[in-house]
Amino acid sequence: MDQLTYVIISILCFVPAIVFHEMAHGFAAWRLGDPTAKRQGRLSANPLNHVDPFGTVLLPGIMMLAGGPVFGYAKPVPYNPLYFKNKKAGEVIVGLAGPCANLAMAALAGVVAWLLYPAAQELVLGNEPFLYFYAYFLPMFALINLYLMFFNLIPIPPLDGSSVLALFVPAKYMRQYYKVQQYALPILMVVLIGLPYILHVNPIGVYLDATAGTVANLLFPFRIA
Repeated sequence: MDQLTYVIISILCFVPAIVFHEMAHGFAAWRLGDPTAKRQGRLSANPLNHVDPFGTVLLPGIMMLAGGPVFGYAKPVPYNPLYFKNKKAGEVIVGLAGPCANLAMAALAGVVAWLLYPAAQELVLGNEPFLYFYAYFLPMFALINLYLMFFNLIPIPPLDGSSVLALFVPAKYMRQYYKVQQYALPILMVVLIGLPYILHVNPIGVYLDATAGTVANLLFPFRIA
């Protein structure tokens, strides 16, 4: 697969992965009684409503050029936990909705691969568009969704996994907890990008290969990672 084809397929996989990830956050908050995301148009499937210049464009581009896992993030969906009947439970539900959406999309790619598997070998040999769809798009779509899922499950603010920490934060410290989340992302991204140069090893890459790569191979009828 040439570089241009790789970039095009990566974009076609990455955009829906982050869009539905963010939509899931907003939809979960809306179902819990918070209209904030809906009022700001964040329940839309329009990618332009979710684009973050660094997380959606620059970071995935850097990862592609570096030959690493393609992942990034969209503009965080706003929500107001004051609308939730149970604030801490609401935090967890909204936080985990995004990774769950990514898991569902990865599983869907796996199901399609299994359904087409009996006829895949013959179709791949005689149909180039099918080859790109089956051998490249489906595996990459699953992997990118799983990368986003497991990356976001890291329990460090402001990643989705940190929502579980809200269950253990005393109510009187919740205001400070939200302030930390506001400023944690730029610091986290600097650390994630700079750490491999300092340690000469990419701990996030190792983690994603061990988690996302393993799950991807369980979902597909052939080895993809």
